Amino acid sequence: MTPITYATINLSAIEHNLTRVRYYAPKAQIMAVIKADGYGHGLLQVAEALKHADAFAVARINEAMRLRYAGFKQRLVVLEGFMNAEELDVFIQYNLDPVVHCVEQVALLEKKAETSLFVWLKLDTGMNRLGFKSADFSYIYQRVKDCVKDETKINVMTHLANADDKKDTKTLAQIDLFKTIIKGVKGQRSMANSAGILEWTAALSDWVRPGLMLYGISPFENEIGKQFNLKPVMSLYSQLIAIKTLQKGETVGYGSTWIAEKTTRIGIVGIGYGDGYPRHAKTGTPMLIKGKQVPLVGRVSMDMITVDLSSQLEAAVYDSVMLWGDDLAVEDIATCAGTIAYTLVCGVTARVPRLEIK
Repeated sequence: MTPITYATINLSAIEHNLTRVRYYAPKAQIMAVIKADGYGHGLLQVAEALKHADAFAVARINEAMRLRYAGFKQRLVVLEGFMNAEELDVFIQYNLDPVVHCVEQVALLEKKAETSLFVWLKLDTGMNRLGFKSADFSYIYQRVKDCVKDETKINVMTHLANADDKKDTKTLAQIDLFKTIIKGVKGQRSMANSAGILEWTAALSDWVRPGLMLYGISPFENEIGKQFNLKPVMSLYSQLIAIKTLQKGETVGYGSTWIAEKTTRIGIVGIGYGDGYPRHAKTGTPMLIKGKQVPLVGRVSMDMITVDLSSQLEAAVYDSVMLWGDDLAVEDIATCAGTIAYTLVCGVTARVPRLEIK
């Protein structure tokens, strides 16, 4: 039985998007970022579709362990690293790559007689989140080198703060600083996220870390994934569960924020912010019924939204409604809601079934 509200996950689209990463970064190894439950698409399903990637990156150790327990043998990079000695033991036991970004982690490494781990040492070039400042990098690198012994197992990475803005000069400054500070380091390098891969060729190095583009989404404002020949992976659907006619002057929804200017046919769709549809989507946000766009009217409720069916006179109760997907870019819906596409795909809640298609 097909549920009223559901999301389809197109695994073939993920595979296609991986080939696009290889097109833009043909000489680099690919560390596919599948944190946050595969950006809301399902961790294990996404990992299987990306099995030809060279490594996976996740944020936390529990995500890495889910992958190991599921039988994935790929190299696993944990972007937040280990938090204590017990976690470090798990990294060693299950052959996980930690990102080392603070002195407390270095101190934990030093308590081990020697480790065979591959370590990713993070340099903060201007994101000012995780990582060591350039003035401290040489000293920290030497301490980690004394722990790891084999310098080729000390890789270095940084994160680009403004790469999604093609006109921002900070990205080139970060790239230049990174290259200057790590001269002489024998391990491998990684700088480019999705925006770096698509726009900043100077950021391409030994490894690239695509995230958003793997799911068919553009990291750039006012651009959509299809402009880069990326295919949307998630399509979100619901149904019309009722249709009614409002007279001129009648309102709809909480707060009575929308008032009918004329006799208007209104559709009620069985989805709301309880499913992850954005609470702040404004009146006019589009959705598709029978291939035609219809606008959202009134406020988004927990379980329902309302749409103006004036342009879709053939619409009937139980008709399918696309909220975003192949023919309706999630980037455009995010703009209407005053947010970014990351939050929409990651925010689809657990009560919405994900149906795999290929």
